[in-house]
Amino acid sequence: MNIKAFFATREQLLYLFAAAVPIAFTAWNSLLNNFAIESAQFDGEKIGLLQSIREVPGLLAFSIVFVLLIFRQQNAAYLSLFLLGLGTLLTGFFPTTLGLYTTTLIMSVGFHYLETLNNSLSLQWIDTKNAPSFLGKLSAIRSFIGLATLATLYVLMKFFNVGYVGIYVLSGGLTMFLALVAWLGFEHFKDDVLQETKLFMRKKYWIFYVLTFLAGARRQIVVVFAGFLLVEKFHFTVENMVLLLITNTVLNMIFAPYAGKLIERFGEKLSLRIEYLSIVLIFILYGLVQSQSMAVSLYILDNLFFTIAIALKTYFQKIADPKDIAITSGVGFTINHIAAVFLPFTLGIVWIYSHSAVFFIGAAIAVVSFVLTFFIAKKEQGCVYM
Repeated sequence: MNIKAFFATREQLLYLFAAAVPIAFTAWNSLLNNFAIESAQFDGEKIGLLQSIREVPGLLAFSIVFVLLIFRQQNAAYLSLFLLGLGTLLTGFFPTTLGLYTTTLIMSVGFHYLETLNNSLSLQWIDTKNAPSFLGKLSAIRSFIGLATLATLYVLMKFFNVGYVGIYVLSGGLTMFLALVAWLGFEHFKDDVLQETKLFMRKKYWIFYVLTFLAGARRQIVVVFAGFLLVEKFHFTVENMVLLLITNTVLNMIFAPYAGKLIERFGEKLSLRIEYLSIVLIFILYGLVQSQSMAVSLYILDNLFFTIAIALKTYFQKIADPKDIAITSGVGFTINHIAAVFLPFTLGIVWIYSHSAVFFIGAAIAVVSFVLTFFIAKKEQGCVYM
């Protein structure tokens, strides 16, 4: 495929977004716990508050409706990608509590708006029949680029002694460059369906709303506290964390396309049940973990089962009116982050008294999610009816 043809297709733009995001976010996220502890002297309470601040833009994702009054979805996505890179680039220069909170907020605005828009564009541009496989491919691309990013980080830090500032500048700067390339290179695609430009919540989407809320609460426990457990309790070094994340991304790169095919074959209901039951068991074991090897194994297993979470997106695609997708994606991200804003800080306090209690709360949330799958109706004629 020549360069001009590459910049002429919607699918290639989605692939570019999938590749660009992990360059900045993987670098930011993989170094966060070590950077926060070593450079900014964070404890469990501060890291919880940092993660709550990080999720505020996700809570405000519904405001995408106001952004779309000014920018088309495609242009808003380019701007969001640029902000993601900018926030990452600035992180290493401000190793203080206030500095880390500020750069995290900039990064997070870009990340969450882009995730909202990317999800919306994917569900609008890809037909329902092929959506699970396509989303699986996007996940695999993210994993591959994430792997390349982690491998590069490991080499730079281990053998060339590159510090936090250099890593953040390199990864953030490259992401900003890709945002400019996308903006200047891709043609501006016409929307097939004119999207709603006012806020709403529809009764027929209620299961999607509730499962999205619970997924945000459950996932934050893993994102915030599983990695922190490895660093604080088992004294993982930054190099070991990078190696663990490399292992996760390799496995995700292999497994994600199969997760998409599993959803296409067995449907969203069964796929979600498999995910939720596995998470119940993983969280219970997290609460009981006493060895480093077991903690590492649980971290890897959770990552594998999380790839099935795309079933919730394809479930929404099947029940949604096409004109509702952009706004409901924004509302969905807001709902996903309601718990994500207050939960890390709240559980950060619980963490001080009991690591196990945090993960047992996560198991209870996963049980509720599993029960709710019994309200999902069977697919009929390509759609899911409530």
